[in-house]
Amino acid sequence: MRLTVEETARAADFFTQAIAKLAQRPLRLMEVCGTHTVSIFRNGIRQLLPPTVELVSGPGCPVCVTPNEYLDTAIAYSGREDTILATFGDMLKVPGSQSTLMAEKTQGADIRIVYSPLESLTMARENPEKAVIFLAVGFETTAPTAAATILQAEQQGLDNFFVLSAHKLVPPALRTILAAPDIRVDGFLLPGHTAAISGFAPYQFVTSEYQVPAVITGFEALDILQAIYMLLAQIAAGKAELANQYRRVVKPAGNEAAWNILRQVYQPAAAIWRGFGEIADSGLALRPEYSAFDAKLRLPLAAVVTKEPAGCRCGEVLCGRIRPEDCPHFGCSCTPEHPVGACMVSVEGACAAWYKYGQGRWNYA
Repeated sequence: MRLTVEETARAADFFTQAIAKLAQRPLRLMEVCGTHTVSIFRNGIRQLLPPTVELVSGPGCPVCVTPNEYLDTAIAYSGREDTILATFGDMLKVPGSQSTLMAEKTQGADIRIVYSPLESLTMARENPEKAVIFLAVGFETTAPTAAATILQAEQQGLDNFFVLSAHKLVPPALRTILAAPDIRVDGFLLPGHTAAISGFAPYQFVTSEYQVPAVITGFEALDILQAIYMLLAQIAAGKAELANQYRRVVKPAGNEAAWNILRQVYQPAAAIWRGFGEIADSGLALRPEYSAFDAKLRLPLAAVVTKEPAGCRCGEVLCGRIRPEDCPHFGCSCTPEHPVGACMVSVEGACAAWYKYGQGRWNYA
């Protein structure tokens, strides 16, 4: 049931007042997901909160946490005349060490934007003489669709379809943040879409092992305000529980069909995250029985030389160590038109959101 404008305003006022009463000391809450970050800015939620409540962005933007090594590898593949790259559009402008996929495309590389990995199978059927590589970037939300695409490629006998996988799992990154002595987080706003696939279990350690309250949250303004209220109520009561604000979508067991497809095709593996380095069991690698679709195994490249842009602090933003405006590039040498780092490229990137909606003009802490 959708609320009227008047009902929405009354609910927002209720949560805002309740939050103000509960926020009696400085609290630092992390909105893990980039979609949350954008919604918080777009709806002016920071301006509704008391100065004691600080919201800090986390590692929930899949494009942002993808390291330069992956971009440089994709760019190297794009230079092959017998190769077609299929990618979601938000990867095109992400800077690698020396170039971007967009720049390579303008120079003649066959790079095509898709809205679903299944479109890559059509490309493979229509171009049997070429290798079609899908750039598989994303979290638990998109990984099942890539897994389903691989199963269809197997059923259709396509031997020229491959994936370059950079799929990642969110919970191991949160464990890394919680274990870092220099990062303080008093509560987590957890991404509702990843939990809709995985369910509660992968996030339970946040409260059981680290005694930090967490709320699985939707993406509307009232969802986020209610989740902040739920976090502060736990903190005020001295509790640390995993709560579910997004009950209309997220079930305790998640989406078992999607999760089973994911586990059928992929297995946990170490992965490199921008800003974190290598995190054990945080990536998804193809299981041996599906290795025929692994681009790195089937289409080996010469060693790729990679480096991070000098002075870029995207990694520290993703860890919650700094805010975007603390980076010397922010809004100057790094803008959405001329990005230095990935966080300024993606629509879910914290730097892009701060630039578009805030530009550091207000002190939110």
